[in-house]
Amino acid sequence: EQLVESGGGLVQPGGSLRLSCDASGMTGMIFELYIMSWYRQAPGKERELVATITTDTSTTYADSAKGRFTISRDNGRRMVSLEMNSLKPEDTAVYYCKAERRDVWTDYWGQGTQVTVFS
Repeated sequence: EQLVESGGGLVQPGGSLRLSCDASGMTGMIFELYIMSWYRQAPGKERELVATITTDTSTTYADSAKGRFTISRDNGRRMVSLEMNSLKPEDTAVYYCKAERRDVWTDYWGQGTQVTVFS
């Protein structure tokens, strides 16, 4: 069982992508109890937090994502999305979805989806 990301691809600067993370295959997971986040990792760099949405749908963003990215969740479909607009070359990275439940020290990661922004 694993989170499954999709929606990555190649896009020009200024373009948009919508990433999705599907937890429907994780039947033992109570999705609405998990904090959901998107991370990214560029070549040669550490993985960094991009955006988080809590169980009560509060959101936080890295400074680099504020005003351009929007995280959302659909508990009924067990999915979380990341809408990315005004993409820049520095947004190029593998994007990972993470599900976290801090009260029971449990987290899950997806396999990642590549986003490449190029001129």
